[in-house]
Amino acid sequence: MTQLSGVGLGLRREMLASVSQEKSAVIDFFEVAPENWLPFGGALGKQFRALTERYPFACHGLSLSLGSPDPLDLDFVKAVKQFLQQHQIKRYSEHLSYCSAGGHLYDLMPIPFTLAAARYTAERILQVQDILDQQLVVENVSYYAAPGQEMSELDFTLEVLHQADCGLLLDVNNVYVNSVNHGYNAHEFIAALPSERIVYGHIAGHYTEHESLLIDTHGTAVCDPVWQLLQHAYDCHGVFATVLERDFNLPPMPELEAELWQIKACQQRAGR
Repeated sequence: MTQLSGVGLGLRREMLASVSQEKSAVIDFFEVAPENWLPFGGALGKQFRALTERYPFACHGLSLSLGSPDPLDLDFVKAVKQFLQQHQIKRYSEHLSYCSAGGHLYDLMPIPFTLAAARYTAERILQVQDILDQQLVVENVSYYAAPGQEMSELDFTLEVLHQADCGLLLDVNNVYVNSVNHGYNAHEFIAALPSERIVYGHIAGHYTEHESLLIDTHGTAVCDPVWQLLQHAYDCHGVFATVLERDFNLPPMPELEAELWQIKACQQRAGR
């Protein structure tokens, strides 16, 4: 499987006009949610196809619902496989969470941190990988409660990675948010992750509800502690491809590109 490299941007439809005009000097690849693009043909589909012909792409899913008690939506997995093949998309990642239980919940819910849940989730990842005929990449997620917790977030994540033999999408902002909300050391968490599992990373902004409650929003600029944590991640594991996520309150493209250049600067410092 081809590796991603460099600096990526989470592509939103509102960005299409800006990114379609000329090739960016800082964007090495884009990331999209397949659910947001599967339904579209016509002019929008042609614009998207033109971009996938110019840039490498990754897909980051929203609705696979890996930890759900509901059966996997196998028709959806097959549709994603076709989408990946059609656009020659290099990597498909999903959240280590679930979003359905007797119907869609329209939110990413935390999987209980138990050995049984880790095994169950790993079995579903293996099933998805078998259909896709490629490795799935799972993202550590932000969470605000840990129902039925029997093991740490770190141990749960490591267990799933091991049992499913899948890749890791290291979301640095999620680690920082969780470390504040749940009182653990973010630097130690990142250092304990297996370098060989990290396929690529995410960085984003969050909202400070209280000094002990951060909300993962993807609606603001990345803050200094998260930039420092990204540098720490590179120092621990080597440089990995990293995507800037911005889902709303979208600033002008030059402001996004300034953050992308900051990712590149972190990568260059770590590579010296």
